Amino acid sequence: MGTARVVFDKWSDRYAVRMADVRSSAVRDLFAAATREDMISFSGGMPEVARVPIESVVNAASSALRGSGREALQYGASEGRVQIRAVVSELMAEVGVRLKPEDIVVTAGAQQALDLLAKIFIDPGDTIITEGPTYLGALQAFSAYRPSITCIPMDEDGMRTDVLAEVLGRIGPRGAKFIYTIPNFQNPTGVTLTPARRRELLDLACRYDIPVIEDDPYGRLRFEGGHCLPLRALDDEVIHLGTFSKIFAPGLRLGWVTAPHPVLAKLLLAKQAADLCGSAYAQITAERYFSDPKWRKVLQDLTRTYAERRDTMLEALAEHFPPEARWTAPEGGFFVWVEMPSFLDLKSILAEAVERGVTYVPGDAFFPDGRGRNCMRLGFCYAQPEKIREGIARLAEVLEDRLELYRAFADAGALPNVPPAPERG
Repeated sequence: MGTARVVFDKWSDRYAVRMADVRSSAVRDLFAAATREDMISFSGGMPEVARVPIESVVNAASSALRGSGREALQYGASEGRVQIRAVVSELMAEVGVRLKPEDIVVTAGAQQALDLLAKIFIDPGDTIITEGPTYLGALQAFSAYRPSITCIPMDEDGMRTDVLAEVLGRIGPRGAKFIYTIPNFQNPTGVTLTPARRRELLDLACRYDIPVIEDDPYGRLRFEGGHCLPLRALDDEVIHLGTFSKIFAPGLRLGWVTAPHPVLAKLLLAKQAADLCGSAYAQITAERYFSDPKWRKVLQDLTRTYAERRDTMLEALAEHFPPEARWTAPEGGFFVWVEMPSFLDLKSILAEAVERGVTYVPGDAFFPDGRGRNCMRLGFCYAQPEKIREGIARLAEVLEDRLELYRAFADAGALPNVPPAPERG
């Protein structure tokens, strides 16, 4: 992974205090290692863009220039072109959310929307509520504004709304600035919030007068099970984030946010200060791409590809991982969450895994307080099935080596007894 070079920064006393709380992305830190030809990467959430037909993209991009060259190369509206917002409204209608173009602001991916929402909502010391674990990019966006982050634990049905009720009862009405959730195939756990808990979450948010931010990058990537209505379909006060990154291409950096109009007005002011407007060229290219019905077949192919890779990873985990391991079985999305016994620090063995040619993201990256060191996120979205099998086998060897070391110390009396591996159900 290389040795970090220490560089003296003569401007260190000039930076804003908030920069002290901004953490580097664990995924970005691993990017150099993950892109080595000999490396099997489970660390990134990179879509399989190789399955998006290049000819379709070339046609869309060429049409953007040939048909709308002046608009494509010019500044545009801060809220985004009305045509791309009409595309978004059609996509949202298909999952049960009725919107008009004026209800939508186009952003540079959903990530920009997270930063803008943090900017308009969070003052230093404010309490915000997230799932625990949660998306590390959200933690990056939020932490710059110095909130106090309360994490609600999860189980196989998503955020535990019983714990949320206890937390909200303790902090009182309007005691948190917002609740942030990824209800579909959550990043990093892969679990989905059940319909019953969606209702409970919204009921609690209404009772305590707290906004809900719903981040839904993976909702269209369902492999099995029934469709769950987005929170926004159940309550039009919900702030909903979407993206073209998973259903088209992340390189275009196109996402969107819909919210009550007073929130959109504030968000638009923050966006104007951030980038004036998004890329008209990227927006027109997306408009052209989604005007051709072939995009649906491409998405179906992508979903089948991810489902096959999910199946391969789950089979490999069952075959190779030690009996002490537990993992989720997502019905869609990109990720599997693995939990090991609490005495095992998976961050400390990452370097060993990289030496054996495999990467993952240690679980502590998905908590604001360092929890989750005995967990890891494994992305199945990018590696080919044969690479997934090989990578899981390599990773299992690393885990088994460390477990054997713990067992040896425990047998020698140097450590408390290691608990026996539980039976797998």
